[in-house]
Amino acid sequence: MNRNLILGAALSSLVLLAALVSFVWTPFNHAALDIPAKLQPPNAQHWFGTDHFGRDMFSMIMVGARTSIAVALVAVGIGMVLGIPMGLTAAARKGSWLDEFIMRGNDVVFAFPSLVIAILITAVFGAGAINAIIAIGIFNIPVFARITRGAALSLWEREFILAARVSGKGIARISAEHILPNVANLLIVQGTIQFSLGILAEAGLSYVGLGAQPPTPSWGRMLADAQTMVSFAPHLALIPGVAIIVTVLGLNLLGDGLRDWLDPRIRVARA
Repeated sequence: MNRNLILGAALSSLVLLAALVSFVWTPFNHAALDIPAKLQPPNAQHWFGTDHFGRDMFSMIMVGARTSIAVALVAVGIGMVLGIPMGLTAAARKGSWLDEFIMRGNDVVFAFPSLVIAILITAVFGAGAINAIIAIGIFNIPVFARITRGAALSLWEREFILAARVSGKGIARISAEHILPNVANLLIVQGTIQFSLGILAEAGLSYVGLGAQPPTPSWGRMLADAQTMVSFAPHLALIPGVAIIVTVLGLNLLGDGLRDWLDPRIRVARA
């Protein structure tokens, strides 16, 4: 029994369920202000307490979950859609000018953290969730390109690839029909890891004001708003912080469990 996979799937499913339920139900309107009820600690009416505007923290955490998941999911999707073909092309053209052009271009992008890219983008287009998605997505492209190229290079030397080439298949067809299916397991695991990093990146960008803008709740901005009130309302920082920890921990455990489950060599070694 893979405990990491089970625990990771359980934690990730819990966060995903909260995000999905928030589309149809939350205990309170997450944007409704109730100044007389501000800064209440967790109680029977407000399970996670209220913030400095009297908004229900539990409702904000639920809606914030879908914000974080949506930003990270789309950003990882951008990285995979653009990075995987780049990696496959670079591996197929190993040593050529195209390989060098793709990988050196990815090195340039990889040299800039997502926060720096976000600052550059927001300086031109302004802050917002869309720009945060673009920034994180751009940062993910070289990650998937490197992983794909590294895994694909060893496969191009295998006998079944030679047989496919002898049969008349072109490079693009071999990459799609033989290389990609054999590196898919690795890419799925890496996608899970990048998804957790996307959650952290979104929280970090929102913390400095570059992510989702009010009134859309964001875990990172909730932490930023709470930093001056930790001494008398610690739940304002504790609750979104725990939400981020649980989500990232669940995704990392899920990625580790998927790696063990999808790689037969690890299964055999642990048997």
